[in-house]
This record gives sequence, structure tokens and C-alpha cells, in this order.
Amino acid sequence: MARVRKRNIHLSKLCSFSCCRRPSQPSSTDEHDRIGQKGYSRVVYCNEPDCEEQIRLKYRRNYVSTAKYTVANFIPKSLFEQFRRVANIYFLVVACVSFSPLAPYSAPSVLVPLIVVIGATMAKEGIEDYRRRQQDVEANNRTVEVYDGSSSFNETKWKNLRVGDIVKVHKDEYFPADLLFLSSDYEDGVCYVETMNLDGETNLKSKHPLEVTSFIRDVETVKGFRAVIKGTKLKNTDYINGVVIFTGHDTKVMQNAMDPPSKRTRIERRMDKIIYVLFSALILISFIGSLLFGIETKKDGGDYGRWYLLPDITTVFFDPRRSSVAAFLHFLTGLMLYGYLIPISLYVSIEICKVLQSIFINQDQAMYDEETKRSAHARTSNLNEELGQVCTILSDKTGTLTCNSMEFVKCSIAGTAYGRGMTEVEIALARKRGEALDEQRDIDTVESREPVKGFNFRDGRIMNGKWVHEPYRDYIEKFFRVLALCHTAVPEILDSGKIFYEAESPDEAAFVIAAREVGFEFFKRNQTSIQLHELDRNSGEIVREYELLHVLEFSSARRRMSVIVRNPERRLLLLAKGADSVIFERLSEQGRMFEEKTKEHIERYSETGLRTLAVAYRELDDDEYKRWEQEYVKAKTSVSADRDDLLDKKADLIERNLILLGATAIEDKLQKGVPDCLEKLAQAGINIWVLTGDKKGTAINIGYACSLLRHEMKEISVILEKPGIEAVERDTEDFKEAYEIVEKQIDEGISQVTGGSNTQFGLIIDGKSLIFALDENLVKRFMELAIKCATVICCRSSPKQKAIVTRWVKSVTGRTTLAIGDGGNDAAMSSDFSIAQFRFLERLLLVHGHWCYRRITMMICYFFYKNITFGFTLFWFEAYSSFSAQPAYNDWYMSSYNVLFTSLPVIALGVFEQDFSSQHCLEYPSLYKEGIDNVLFRWIHILGWMFNGVLSSVIIFFLTANSITGQAFRKDGQVADYSVLGLTMYTCVVLAVNCQMALSINYFTWIQHLFIWGSITLWFKFLLVYGSIPPTLSTTAYKVFIEACAPSIRYWLTIILVVIATLLPQFSYRAFQTRFRPMVHDSIQTRRS
Repeated sequence: MARVRKRNIHLSKLCSFSCCRRPSQPSSTDEHDRIGQKGYSRVVYCNEPDCEEQIRLKYRRNYVSTAKYTVANFIPKSLFEQFRRVANIYFLVVACVSFSPLAPYSAPSVLVPLIVVIGATMAKEGIEDYRRRQQDVEANNRTVEVYDGSSSFNETKWKNLRVGDIVKVHKDEYFPADLLFLSSDYEDGVCYVETMNLDGETNLKSKHPLEVTSFIRDVETVKGFRAVIKGTKLKNTDYINGVVIFTGHDTKVMQNAMDPPSKRTRIERRMDKIIYVLFSALILISFIGSLLFGIETKKDGGDYGRWYLLPDITTVFFDPRRSSVAAFLHFLTGLMLYGYLIPISLYVSIEICKVLQSIFINQDQAMYDEETKRSAHARTSNLNEELGQVCTILSDKTGTLTCNSMEFVKCSIAGTAYGRGMTEVEIALARKRGEALDEQRDIDTVESREPVKGFNFRDGRIMNGKWVHEPYRDYIEKFFRVLALCHTAVPEILDSGKIFYEAESPDEAAFVIAAREVGFEFFKRNQTSIQLHELDRNSGEIVREYELLHVLEFSSARRRMSVIVRNPERRLLLLAKGADSVIFERLSEQGRMFEEKTKEHIERYSETGLRTLAVAYRELDDDEYKRWEQEYVKAKTSVSADRDDLLDKKADLIERNLILLGATAIEDKLQKGVPDCLEKLAQAGINIWVLTGDKKGTAINIGYACSLLRHEMKEISVILEKPGIEAVERDTEDFKEAYEIVEKQIDEGISQVTGGSNTQFGLIIDGKSLIFALDENLVKRFMELAIKCATVICCRSSPKQKAIVTRWVKSVTGRTTLAIGDGGNDAAMSSDFSIAQFRFLERLLLVHGHWCYRRITMMICYFFYKNITFGFTLFWFEAYSSFSAQPAYNDWYMSSYNVLFTSLPVIALGVFEQDFSSQHCLEYPSLYKEGIDNVLFRWIHILGWMFNGVLSSVIIFFLTANSITGQAFRKDGQVADYSVLGLTMYTCVVLAVNCQMALSINYFTWIQHLFIWGSITLWFKFLLVYGSIPPTLSTTAYKVFIEACAPSIRYWLTIILVVIATLLPQFSYRAFQTRFRPMVHDSIQTRRS
């Protein structure tokens, strides 16, 4: 590092200070609630954390906990979370009531499945929270050096830090708390931090201490400070000294930390409605059963139709004199008996499947990026199926569609365009339009020389010192000098002797590199000076040192940056670069000599997808500068809430009367595979919105280059021309006229898209028009137009507009919306999935999204089918047994149905099912439309599966009952009794639902074979084992299979007949549908065959 290190730091001379004026002491609770609010201040006793005044303030320790549970509250809190689900509450009530005489089965047979399901979910929650706790323990036990108050630093754990402690943080270490930055090992005290953990940005940010603390001398009252924030990392600085000002949950990163918004998928919301439907069905059939039971019970008081119930001495449950009470109690029993309509293991099975699906996404090697060594990562498993239902994609451009790796390729200086070759966008557009290429080679191949990252400029008039022979060489010299001086980059000398630049943005690094390659090498800076190796026209390379007086930093509001320097000739210079519209309006009359030519070049560069900035300068008068500096320093040392606004106003005063030097053109190349990816996503029926700050021409041409806009697509433009733009900017009386222009363009667009044509439309709208389009009176019509267009490009849009558009798209479409951007998104989003390159979005959606949607929807439908099939056989048997509430099956048969004999096949379906391979999913993107239209989870499809369940139950019960009752069943002539009928029906149910699964699966793995046929095998093994247990435990199942069913040929023939008859309706319907009413995947399968 080419900087001067500082020595002899006297930490022992630090004394107490306050970060600002000492406030009246609020209560501890009020103190913590007010952190981060405007006007908030706190007193810090530096180097005296144990003093009485500091202790009285009750500042928090630095211990941090992000875990959801503690050892004490895990069980009650986790149980509360589980029983927020209606289904689980129902099963809990049933389990409690099962201990009463109302229960149609034993209490353990209900409690065990509930405990297994709830326990599995709680275990999953506990494991996830344990991992969070381990991360907390690791962070809290990291060590940092703390000043002991005398003359040395001692290591202590982060969790033991207190407000007022002085700490030393070394290079590549994270800051343990929010620190007041005192000094660093550099002479000027500056340090550089990386904020990637906070905002995703890898570019370094510089932090400067106050002059009074930069050399660690006697300290009194400090009225302003530069803080370094917990979660950021120290880079390019050996160490810094700082005093702890906020700790633990008071730090900025913890104050801003919030749980990601709870997102529930459309599938989950509809699943809740299905549960309500099944609850309604449960209540209905319980009511019907109790009504008919009450009628039959009342009859028992007269003709003694059911004499075997002994109505004269019976209990209240069968008392004909109190038939209404008996019917009500029967209703309660029915609610428990038919509870198998509600799938108890549905939620935990879905969670297991989603976790496994996420693992498959994370381990997909086809989405692994070799360059960055990053793979796809599903940060949540709750939204997997939503990946298969995305209707609209909202994307940023820079860093998302492009590489965010800027290269200096062209420039305009003194009205002359420099830079050879064609950009990537120019070549792509020319090829798409079938035009002959004027320059056959792209920029990369124009000259054979060693490539330089960030610099792809080729022009013999400039390179190798040839610029000194140009007619406007003075302007060229000043132009590249501005690029070499007007920045906040940091030079680092590598072991090889080359200089590497750490900059706050890739653009800034490209400018400094360009200046170096032309002959203006920036190699050293400190807080007060910048040094360059310059190519002098007369004496060759020389070293020039510029005194750095002020840096007027870039912001999204200012859209420009300036520095004020004093050159070796003692002249004061203001050097500026920024957006062309901002720079041009600040030019002096004498500085507009090349304005028209420069504007032409900027327009041409923008049309070819290049990012442009105007470059200008002015020479300052000493008196003017001194007057301005007094006002600027006064604003800079202000501690008022509007300090930033004051600084911007003061900076604006000096950034006037500029002389235009020219403009830069930076290329941000499209990422590999972006055009093909966007084309496939469009074919899949996904609408794509790009929200960018680029100019209209730039945005449109990049749209064509990356297949957002296609030549068969009709463009609709909502663009304000110059008078309208001026009306917006100056708020003149033409403002209403501009509104009417936008309104008219939107109405014309709506008439085009609703004309019944099959043409696809692309909408282009600029930021000024967007101001009107998002007006409450116009926004609905604008959204009506936009959602009917295949592509929408919002150019020249501000970060605030991007956020508003995102919210409106989500609310108006009512469908799944995916927002994608790089780590520094303009619109606030919490990341659910991350991918290394935009092209991987194609596979994430069209392959994994399609698979997950199909798996989850089929899994849920099948779950309801198998439970309805099982539950309704209980209802038919009750009707058969005079509505006596007698269960058709043994207690443990019923308890094991969802847990043992049908659970694993459905999980295998949710994890492994594929209707098409990944290659074919990419080859036929129209498959994805099934998810967008929610074809597999429409109510008609769900009700179809429910009807199939009811039909299957009818076939199983009546065909089984009529096949084995009424005639001899055993060899000795005995007929089938209650236990034989129940076992035979149960066998038919287990076989039928598992074979139905086998028919529904498109893609078999050995795991699915194992689970399906293994579940059936497990049932027969269960019969052998459970039937061998003494009858006090096995009750009606004792020896039934071994002695009665297995030896009977009628049992085996009945099973085969019933299972085939049960499968026949669904098989016939699918054959008819595939032939006469095929779905998208049916048509593609037919085409491929």
C-alpha cells in the first residue's frame, strides 16, 4: 500500500467525551426505542466504561441473539406455533376427547400419530434454531483487542464489550460493534471498509476521522463523527482505533435487522380453503349420520327394531326416550370418527418435500458458476412451487442483465469522437437487423495488445502518447487529468509492482485505469493530496502532486461528483464529472464551445448501450473559494437533521460556470446467455419488466440486443417530449398539458392491445411519464396497459419509482411476481433465492420451478384423494351398520394409515416426480404455462380428485361387502365377520391408493418403487406381527389374517377385483383426456412419441 504509516499513537491521553450535546437522561426503555430517530444523541464516557455516570445510563452489553427460542420457552412457544394451524387444533381436541366414552377408538391410537407429526415438526424447528444459536455463539465469542486504560491492548470476547471501550481492529477483521472512528495506521487516519455483508457491495468505502482524533492527542468535546458499522470489514488498512458507541441490539445492523416478510404461496392459501371444505364435509356427514341415527334410535322405543341394543336399560348413547341427546352425542362421535378426512401428516410431509427440493436446487451443478465459484442457493424452502408460477419478472439492468464490469471504450473530447470498434450491443443489433457490419471486428480484436481489465479503448490518435499531436491536446490533457483526480479510489501497489485500484464503483475504477493507460497514472493519495505520474509533452514522465482541498461526493440526488484541488502551479481547480443533463445546465457561456458535438456523441453512445458521463472543469478565484469554503465548512460541521441538504446546496454554489471538456463512454457487457434466457422466458409466457436509469435509446437498443424487444413485436411508447419534460422539471402551467399527453398515450396503447390481434406488444415508458402514470387517477389504466404487454421497459426511472412500480405490479396482477437484482438493488427486496448469473434463472424457473409446482400440487391432490377414499369407507360402513358409530377398522389400522402405509410414496412423489427431463423442460418452455395458469390446482382439478376419492370409496366398500358377505368365506363354511370385512376393505384401500400413485407417476426411480411396493409389503408384514400380539392389545386383528383371510381364495380374488375396479375410472378418464382434451404436457408427450 502506497501510504505513509503513522507511529507513536498515544492512547493513554484519551479522556471522556460526548458524541454530541449531553441530553437529559431518559429511561432505559425510552433510550433504546429512540435509537435511529432524528435528533437522537447519547453520551459516551470514553475509556471509562465503569464510571458511575455511564453505569447509570444502562447501555446494553454487546451480546447478540438471533435465535427464536430459548431452552425455557422452546416447548411452549413451539407448541403454540404448531397449534396455530386449524387442522392441528382439531386433532388435539379429538385426542383429548378420545379419553371419553364418546370416542369410537382408543386414545393411544389417536395420540401417537399426533405426537409423531407434531414432534417431527418441532424437531425441524429446533434444529434450525440450534444452527442460528451456534452462529450467535461463534459471533459472540470472537475476540478483539481492547485498551486496558494504561498502555496496552488485551484480547476480549465481543460479547464482553461495553460502550466507551477503545478497541483496535486489524485488517480483514469485522467490526465488533458500532465504533466512533478515531484513527488508523495511516498518517491522515483514513481507513477503508467493505460493506458486502450489509448491502452486497464489494467496492470499498473510505472513512475519515476528525482531525482532532486522527493523531490521538488530547480530546475534549467531539461534535461530529464518522462511524464504522458492525457487520462491515476492515480492508486495505493494517488497523484502526475506535471507541464503542453502540453495542449488541443497539447497533445499526441489529436495529435494521428484521425477519423476512412471511410469504405464503398461492398453493398454500388454496390448500387452507380445501381444508375448510373437508371440515365442512366432515360436519355434513356427521350431521347426516347423527340425524339418521336419531331417527333409528327413536324407533327403538316402539317396534324394537334393534332389540339387541336393549333400549329399556341402555345408556344415554342409545336411549330412545332421549333420542335428541343421543343424536347430538353421536354427532360428536362422528366428528372424531370421520376425522381421517383431514390429513394429519399433510403439513409435515410438504415441509419435508420442500426441504429436499431446496437441497436439489442448491446442488444442481448446471447452475454452478465456475468464475465466481458460486452455486444456486434457496434461502427458503417455503416458496419452491412459486418458482413454477411466475407471471411477471421485474429486473434491474446494471449488474443483473449486465456484468457490472465496466470498460472504458470510447470518449468524446473537444467535439472529437475517439475509440475504434463496435460494441457488443452494436454487433448484436446489426446481426438481428441483417445489416452489413461497418466495422467487422469488435473492440476486443481491434489491436493485439495485452488486455487490461476496465480498459478496452483502442485509438491510434490517443494511445502511446500520440495525443500530444492532436489539435486540441490541451483539452485531452485536462480531460484525462480530471479522470485521474476526480474520484475517491485507493491505489494499492501489488507485489508485482503493478497498481490495483479499490474504488466505490466499477465506473470509477475504469476512469482511473483509462487515465493511467493514456499517461496520467494515479499512484498515491492521502487526506490532503493526490500524486500522479504524468506524461509531459516536453520532458516525458514527471511526478505532479495536487493538494486535495474538498471532495464533493456523488449521490443519486446530485448525479455528479466534484473535487477542488490546487495544482503545482498554485492554481485552484474544480474538476467535475456527472450526468450530461446536470453538467450541461451548469456550463458557462464560454464553456459551451463543443456542446452540440458532444451531445451528438453522447446520443450515439447511448444508442449503442454505453453508459455516458460528461466531464468539465473550472478555474476558481481565491477570494471566491475562501468565501465559499467558510460557508461549506459551516454546513459540514452542522449536526442538524438537514445537514446533507445544506451540503448539497453549498456544493451547488461552486459547481457553476463550468467549461465542457467532453464525455466518457463505458461499456457494461451483457452477461453470457442473457438473450437466450430472456427469449425462453418469453416463450414460457412470462412478462418481463426492466427498470433502468438508462436513456430511452440505450434502453431500447439493449432491449433488442438481449431479446427483450423482438422485431415481430409492436412497440408502444409513452414518452414525454422536451416541452413536457420542462413542464415537469419547472412545474409550469404546462404541467396539466403534460399529464393529458401521457393519459392520451396510455389510452391509445390500451386500444391497441385490446384490438384482438395476436401481435405481442412491448411498452417503453420514461421516468418523466412514469410520474404521471403512477398518479392515483391514472395508475390503474397504466397497469391495465402494462400487464397486457409481453415486455415493459421503464427507462430513466428513479429508485423510488422502481419501488412503487414493484408494489403496483404485485397488487394489480394478483399473480406471482419475481423481482431480481444484484446485491445493491434499488427496490427493497428480501432474497429468497440467489443465483450467480442471470442465465441460470431459465433453469431455476423452467426446470426446478416447473418440477416443484407439479410435485407439490400432485402431492396435495393425492393426499386429499387417499384420505377421502379412506374416510368415506368409514361413512358407508356406518350406514351399513345402522349409523352405530362403529369404526370399520381396527384402531391401529386407522392410526397407521397416514403414518406408515401411505406417507412415504407421497413424499417420493413430492421429491422425485418429473413429467419431462430437464433437457426437455428447456426445449419446450410452453410447459411452464401450466404453472402460470395454475392448471394442476384449479378448483375443477381439485374437485375431480375429491370426486375420484368418493367414487373409489363407494367401489371399495360396496364391491367388497357384496363379494365376501352372505356366503361361506372360510373352508369350514363360516361367513365373513366384522373383522374380516374390515381387514379386506383396508387391504383394498392400501393397495388401491398406492397403485393409483403408481399410475400417476411419470418418472420412476428405485426409491419410488421401494416406497410404493414397500408400503404394500409393510401392510402385510404388519398384519402378521400385529395379529400375533395377544388380543388384549390387537383386539379385532388377532389372528384374522393368518387364520381367516390368507387361506381364503375369496379374499385374494376380492382384492384383485376391487383394486382393478377402483383404478379403472381414473385410468379411463386420463385416456379420454389425453386423446380428446389434452393438457400442454399431454400434447408435448404425444408430439415426442
